[in-house]
Amino acid sequence: MTTRLVHTRAELRGALSNRPGEVGVVMTMGALHEGHRRLIRVARRRCEVIVVTVFLNPLQFAPGEDLSRYPKTLPDDVELCAAENVDLVFAPSVDEVYPLGDQPQVRVQAGPLGDVLEGRSRPGHFDGVLTVVAKLLHLTAPDVAYFGQKDAQQLLLIRRMAQDLDFPVEVVAVPTVRDDDGLALSSRNTYLGPADREVALALSRALRAGADAAPSGPESVRRAAHEVLAAQPGVGVDYLALVDPGNLRDVPEDFAGEALLAVAARVGTTRLIDNVLVELGA
Repeated sequence: MTTRLVHTRAELRGALSNRPGEVGVVMTMGALHEGHRRLIRVARRRCEVIVVTVFLNPLQFAPGEDLSRYPKTLPDDVELCAAENVDLVFAPSVDEVYPLGDQPQVRVQAGPLGDVLEGRSRPGHFDGVLTVVAKLLHLTAPDVAYFGQKDAQQLLLIRRMAQDLDFPVEVVAVPTVRDDDGLALSSRNTYLGPADREVALALSRALRAGADAAPSGPESVRRAAHEVLAAQPGVGVDYLALVDPGNLRDVPEDFAGEALLAVAARVGTTRLIDNVLVELGA
């Protein structure tokens, strides 16, 4: 199988005009890694046609964030896709996605779910995410879209958008992929030098400590995770939250069921996020 690389809407339409079965899409900003590879492999189990989008979306970056230095590795990305038998890589330019300018007047608004956690730290971020996801869903017209659990808030918002706006697509979550040392895979991990990477491992250690404390209740979960982060010099915690994964509200002490333990922190100049699902009240 040959992986086809296309850059324009017209090329994309032509490539998908005679699709033989279900189409699955994996949306990325490039700099593909083993986490993306896992998404592709999960998609391949079900779908006859796999589309990977590679687009660095300016709408979801605020001034001063890392848009300009975000790794751009399209030849390597296409090579990874070819190794995984991806049918089509859609790598459009900014002008192709936003032909009237990269500040479109009409956008998708994330609403209250986009104002907490990541949204509180990065105002407007999820409006940019949902706007480009909506456009790419229209352009690729998939039956199934695959997203990683590591971006839990993004996943929830995309699911809610698909439901609220009647997108004819099934949104499938794929568990977070981690390196052997526990660090969640992210394209931004390339920013970490050896010393910073060692510091960054405190995030996954904190989440494991919190999960281990789950039988003792929400306060124990929060305390155990906080203690790990506080003991590690060089970690600037943005937030550590234990929330209901369906509405992102802090869980009360008598909460029973699945909860999301999420963390965001800076290590050096790199901002990282991670999360785990924990079972409370078992």
